[in-house]
Amino acid sequence: MTKIAMIPARYAASRFPAKLMQLLGNKPVIRHTYDNTVATGLFDEVIVVTDSEIIFNEIVQHGGKAMMSIKQHQSGSDRIAEAVANINIDIVINVQGDEPFVQRESLEKLLQVFEGKAGETIQVASLMQVLKEEQFIKDPNYVKVAVDKNMNALLFSRSVIPYHRDQQVTPIYYEHIGVYAFRKQALMNFTNWPITPLEAAEKIECLRYLENGVTLKMVVTQYMGVEIDTPEDLIRAAKLLPPSPAMEL
Repeated sequence: MTKIAMIPARYAASRFPAKLMQLLGNKPVIRHTYDNTVATGLFDEVIVVTDSEIIFNEIVQHGGKAMMSIKQHQSGSDRIAEAVANINIDIVINVQGDEPFVQRESLEKLLQVFEGKAGETIQVASLMQVLKEEQFIKDPNYVKVAVDKNMNALLFSRSVIPYHRDQQVTPIYYEHIGVYAFRKQALMNFTNWPITPLEAAEKIECLRYLENGVTLKMVVTQYMGVEIDTPEDLIRAAKLLPPSPAMEL
């Protein structure tokens, strides 16, 4: 299968403007995401697709590949669909630009669901991780996902799902990680559908698939680090960076 990774990178994020160009250690968030995606060695190409000349130049000037969006888009998936419309590929992985700690193991597991006889029916897949801290479970910036016994998504929400009514039961909470894999046609279908009611209410783009009857396979991964949505996330992310080598005197 021909596989590419596309990194949608919007400059004017509503909750944290210019977050992708904020310094994390010695380079901006978007370059951490790009460099770590390239380092996995899983893809035929890795490309940042952006509406910003600032982000475009940051990637290209450091030897990376980037494309400018032509149209205005409501979601990262719409932005990617424009970019890949005329590219001959099988699988597209959408790595959100605010995922600076993306790693090979997680992306490899995501790609594997498309392999073999069972994988032929899968059109869209995404990552999730177990969420244990109560403060994050209640935080609307952390998107939660409920799944069925086959690990297909039932619902995504910024609310707490499941609601813990029965105190004799210990529910598992999953955080949705904004990394998707699509067959190309599924992605093109997505961008041709209008925004759906739940998607509009929650501002969670993958709800458009569920509302149009498309099964979304979820893959559990280990801790992916911190997704940068707020200034507080950037502070938490900085603590996860490896220490800088000591300078010689």
